[in-house]
Amino acid sequence: MSEGFKSLNVYQLAYKLAMEIFHMTKSFPKEETYSLTDQIRRASRSVCSNISEGYRKRRYLKHFVSKITDSDGEASETMVWLDFSKDCKYLSEEKHKELYEQYEEVGRMLGGMIDNPEKFLPKNK
Repeated sequence: MSEGFKSLNVYQLAYKLAMEIFHMTKSFPKEETYSLTDQIRRASRSVCSNISEGYRKRRYLKHFVSKITDSDGEASETMVWLDFSKDCKYLSEEKHKELYEQYEEVGRMLGGMIDNPEKFLPKNK
């Protein structure tokens, strides 16, 4: 049995990154709990959840593309929060570069899904 959305490389990378952000943000200052910390965690997790929602609705091409587009937007939002994390000195330049580049890869992968949604349509039984 296929693992569905969990077998997608983009989901696996996005999930790994969301978990890395979760662990990384544990060291952020307490005064950032309800702003930066919550926002970056929410956005990074939303990348994954939108992929899963879109995958489940992939028989409806427009809905699939819409959810994958939402996922791409959340990846871009996460990149903005990474910038704030670096500029507030909560994240090193090196770690920022590493995570930023990986989110750029997520964006490229999602862009490929948006440009070629028919590749992800369920096979007719």
